[in-house]
Amino acid sequence: MSVTIANLGFPRIGPNRELKFALESFWGGRSSEAELKETAASLRRETWLKQKNLGIDYIPSNDFSFYDHVLDTTVMLGAVPERYGFKGGKVDLATYFAMARGTTSAENSVTAMEMTKWFDTNYHYMVPELVKGQKFSLASTKALDLYNEAKAAGVETRPVVLGPVTWLSLAKGRDVDPFDYLDDVLAIYTEVLTSLAKAGAKWVQIDEPAFVLDLNDKQRAAFKKAYDVLSKTGVSLMLTTYFGRVAENIDLLTSLPVAGIHVDLIRGSDDYDALLTKVRPDTLLSLGVIDGRNIWRADLDALVDWIEPLAEKRDLVLAPSCSLLHVPVDLKAEKKIDPEITQWLAFAQQKLEELAVLKTALTKGRNEVAEELAASTKAAKNRRSSPRIHNEAVAKRLAAVTPDMAKRQSPYPVRAAAQQAKLNLPLYPTTTIGSFPQTSEVRQARAKNRRGELDNAGYTQFLREQTAATIRWQEEIGLDVLVHGEFERNDMVQYFGEQLDGFAFTNNGWVQSYGSRCVRPPILFGDVTRPKAMTVDWWSFSQQQSEKPVKGMLTGPVTILNWSFVRNDQPRSVSCRQLALAIRDEVVDLEAAGTKIIQIDEAALREGLPLRRAEWQTYLDWAVESFRLTASGVRDDTQIHSHMCYSEFNDILPSIAAMDADALSIETARSQMELLQAFASYQYPNQIGPGVYDIHSPRIPSVEEMVNLLRLARKYLPADRLWVNPDCGLKTRRWEEVKPSLLAMVAAAKEMRAEEKAK
Repeated sequence: MSVTIANLGFPRIGPNRELKFALESFWGGRSSEAELKETAASLRRETWLKQKNLGIDYIPSNDFSFYDHVLDTTVMLGAVPERYGFKGGKVDLATYFAMARGTTSAENSVTAMEMTKWFDTNYHYMVPELVKGQKFSLASTKALDLYNEAKAAGVETRPVVLGPVTWLSLAKGRDVDPFDYLDDVLAIYTEVLTSLAKAGAKWVQIDEPAFVLDLNDKQRAAFKKAYDVLSKTGVSLMLTTYFGRVAENIDLLTSLPVAGIHVDLIRGSDDYDALLTKVRPDTLLSLGVIDGRNIWRADLDALVDWIEPLAEKRDLVLAPSCSLLHVPVDLKAEKKIDPEITQWLAFAQQKLEELAVLKTALTKGRNEVAEELAASTKAAKNRRSSPRIHNEAVAKRLAAVTPDMAKRQSPYPVRAAAQQAKLNLPLYPTTTIGSFPQTSEVRQARAKNRRGELDNAGYTQFLREQTAATIRWQEEIGLDVLVHGEFERNDMVQYFGEQLDGFAFTNNGWVQSYGSRCVRPPILFGDVTRPKAMTVDWWSFSQQQSEKPVKGMLTGPVTILNWSFVRNDQPRSVSCRQLALAIRDEVVDLEAAGTKIIQIDEAALREGLPLRRAEWQTYLDWAVESFRLTASGVRDDTQIHSHMCYSEFNDILPSIAAMDADALSIETARSQMELLQAFASYQYPNQIGPGVYDIHSPRIPSVEEMVNLLRLARKYLPADRLWVNPDCGLKTRRWEEVKPSLLAMVAAAKEMRAEEKAK
């Protein structure tokens, strides 16, 4: 029996974020399309050769994307929304980026496609839009082109294609059921797979993570039809699923006429026994045994013990659980992490090296890799026993938490009256979500301070000047509730993690969030405490600059948890409650300092929701409790805000209401306030700030556009419960975009007030 190893996908951004900088240079007009494509080709070649040199047997191609693989699939199918002016043929790069980012020209200003989270990850994808009479055509040959490109570089690859049923499941139909177009979509997939077979591809990895969802009858029927058709295209299909358990879908999965099946045994280990009894003997079985979602090193000796008996009975492929898109590129680039913690970690490069060790141990014997196995075992034992992991005082504090600590003093109507008496805000109060542009000047000052070229006193003075100027500008344009701009913060999670015990940080541990947007998730390795106040000084300085209220700005415990690499040696709920108590201390300190409004962002609450509905309530119970524990230590007249990013909230509205935030800001601009219908139907009781313009696009919205959105919002909710704000923070935008957009937003709010007065 043979053991081979595969990779399902590698980070696209490059070891030093080369793709990010190439994209932003191209978008900024500083480089050409040819230069962008040259950078991309160089990154792809380097990645393929790296995997070949490591001995990976199945190397992916077409896992690269200029922006998003779901968008790539939409383009492949020619399903381009009408507003982008696509007339057929091949989709060019200008149209592709217009779909991703919108356009800004006065003659042709169009919105970007809607964006939301990829399953339960912090990666964003572009939501396919389908309408009645939707036309499909093969509008991109990228899968074939990159296969041929790799072959020319001397690397045989296994092309990766997002599966048709998952793509249709992710699509949003405008008065149409996406599955009505299954035959049209399969015709294009057939063309793509046939072309790959003719080019010499032996295998195609076809990703269907929808298998870990609760499938309906239409999806089940679509899977049967799709793979009956696609299995006849002349290429062997490795049907790949990940992010969770297949569970009751295992009979369907194993019945499909595909040559291979990959399953995630990190998150779906409960599938293992059923899988072995149901998968056909002639099906090549691929096991996801290395965690593609987290950065912890595997215990390789234990894995060999587990896999060896099965490897003696059948051919196996060993692989990461999912694409390595979700982890940083290479641990070797990290020079500042504590050595004890470093030995516990593995990034994308190291995970492939772990696979190579597993293959050698299982095919040639453990003695061939005795040193590597011993190092892995030593690291695992060290992590289990390290005193840096556990803090007895944290455990005692958690044990002392009572239900009353997660309850505000009075119901919302009582609080709302007390808050309005204190704040005296107008109808349609205006504010922003928190951050203002992190300009090159800000980033350079931070870098100089980090390198010792700008001392702490000079850096603090620079930040104060930026903050004071931003406060003055907000006053000048007439915003009602101000923010300090967050210039001192490198990232909304990292900033807090750096001040909490129990976290470690990378200097180059970047992962892609969307497009060119990259983040460095903190590493939550131990029990969490807050040694001292984290934001009070910056809030106090900011409030001294204005008579208007300045919000205290915090990141909530659920978001810190979901946007970190989290320890896997205790339940996530325990880590979240530890975070909640730490942030609660900060909330109480802000109120004591005089803060009237405190925003606790829970941008990632929805993305942590388990993929199976049966598991939702358990997660929502501890997530909501953690937020309430954070927010409930204040008086009635202190207003608590929260913010949530791109998510579908319709099915968890009772839990969002149970959070009991006084005001909730949400992203609704791209969907034309569609989400508010659900809040209205549910009769959501508290205040809402529906985003009136999309900050993820560089386009500048007009006053009329925002007024129309607010009129839509007013149809669903009364004027006295509506706030006016952008969709999200403004950190990634330029001042040249922010200033006219916020001026228009303030003008839109004034127009709405005039309409109310005229009634």
